[in-house]
Amino acid sequence: MISVLLLVGGVVAVVIGANLLVEGASSLAKRLNISDLVIGLTVVALGTSTPEFVVSFFSAMQGETEIAIGNVVGSNIFNIFLILGVSALVYPLRVESNTIWKEIPMSLLAALVVMAMANDTLLGGLGENRIDRGDGFSLLGFFVIFLYYTFYIAKNASPTELHNQVNKYPLYQSVLMILGGLALLVLGGRLIVTGAVDIAESIGISKSVIGLTIVAAGTSIPELATSVVAAYKKNADIAVGNVVGSNIFNLFFILGASSLASPLEIGAITNIDFLVCAAASLILLVHAFDFKISKVEGGVLILLYVAYVVYLIQAV
Repeated sequence: MISVLLLVGGVVAVVIGANLLVEGASSLAKRLNISDLVIGLTVVALGTSTPEFVVSFFSAMQGETEIAIGNVVGSNIFNIFLILGVSALVYPLRVESNTIWKEIPMSLLAALVVMAMANDTLLGGLGENRIDRGDGFSLLGFFVIFLYYTFYIAKNASPTELHNQVNKYPLYQSVLMILGGLALLVLGGRLIVTGAVDIAESIGISKSVIGLTIVAAGTSIPELATSVVAAYKKNADIAVGNVVGSNIFNLFFILGASSLASPLEIGAITNIDFLVCAAASLILLVHAFDFKISKVEGGVLILLYVAYVVYLIQAV
């Protein structure tokens, strides 16, 4: 019971902390006359993935690498199957041409690259399967390319597409929000890792399954809220873009940075998990070819996620 409270408390702390950090940093950036565009592409865009980053980074630092990897892979599966599925049920999702031909394929590429890096023995390498520091630098290199692409797209977008409303708080309040947000993120990250490890050990479920399901779902709450609200407000392209961008960020930046903190042993994470992660992007690409995701297709995505979770439970 205490472990569950630690996990839930950690998720709440991380979500609140991420929101405070984004709000405070955005306000401070606005005071420094940094443009809405830059704020949107950096602070706000990366803010929704802060929970995944904090949890994976702390997991890597504490040697809980299965949770670190499972959190990222599980989050990406959760994002596409469940978040986009639920969002499509709220309102059919429109998919932009750039998202179909560039961003979703980049998400698929990211999943395949990570899968290849995680299969050292299968590809003739020495030692155990892991994502080491060399792989981490490569992933961060891909992330820099993605950032360059993002800024290029934003530079050529219309002013309405770049609109990003930022609240401007007093300086002292912005600083306090940033410090408070960072403190909650650190505390929440530690609580989540501790709670997840304790739960796994107490009920005999592998840490990889906990990371792929409970931890991944918990850290994806900001993406879930953002996409569902966007769908409800009929800003369907934002709902899809938020998920796809988050998935690319998760694989390239979070796994890259986490592996620099400590090489990530794959452990009980299997190729089936990596394949499902890649297949999710491929299925999304197929569904999006007609520039929309219907309510029926949203229902199919949700059923696919349920099937994956059932597989994980039965495989225990």
